[in-house]
Amino acid sequence: MQYVLSFMKAWSRLLLLCAFLSVPAASFAQAATKPKAAAPAAAPAPAAAAPAAAAPPSTEAAPAADAATAEAAAPSAPDAASPPPDTRGLDQEVQGLKKDVVDLNRELFVLEEELLFPANTQVAVFVSMDVGDFFALDSVTLKIDQKEVINYLYTPREVEALLKGGVHRLYLGNLKVGKHELVAFFSGKGPNDRDYKRGATLKFEKGIGAKYLELKINDRQRKQQPEFEVKDWE
Repeated sequence: MQYVLSFMKAWSRLLLLCAFLSVPAASFAQAATKPKAAAPAAAPAPAAAAPAAAAPPSTEAAPAADAATAEAAAPSAPDAASPPPDTRGLDQEVQGLKKDVVDLNRELFVLEEELLFPANTQVAVFVSMDVGDFFALDSVTLKIDQKEVINYLYTPREVEALLKGGVHRLYLGNLKVGKHELVAFFSGKGPNDRDYKRGATLKFEKGIGAKYLELKINDRQRKQQPEFEVKDWE
């Protein structure tokens, strides 16, 4: 806000300075043209006297020009010496507004999920990994009741986050109360860097309330093979 006020003050000073400079320039132009108009009246005088009569206006105009230049430079001196405006208060206000926008977006996102996926029909599927020595995850395809609901391709950064203990919410949807079947297909690189694709199946029953399922990828050290399982979070 201080920056805006300082800008308005500087702009008003500039307008006043332009108006002030326009007055001496006009008066100087009138002073320069009037002596030339009086030259025909002095015709009876000798021809050598004409340059002498034109000399006084130029000597009077020079101090006027110097005075106008000094007056024009005088108001600009304080502006040049003044320190730059302090914008820290404006920056803090902008940062506060950004934080409010982020908080509002988070609240709207939660409200949208509650409206689109109410608790009595909600089902969520998560993916997690353990170690990952025998399998490098590439993608996961999920089917519920023989209908494909999502086919997700993972980036190297997402796989790294899973190996560090992260959990990814793969799917969020609605299911009616009753029995259902989930089938997940995992694609990636298996032992000896060969293409590897395996599936896991789980039959579950959806009751009243949200349902949470986990697709878990583990390493089986004895067989040196990855293991895929689906867990029901009761």
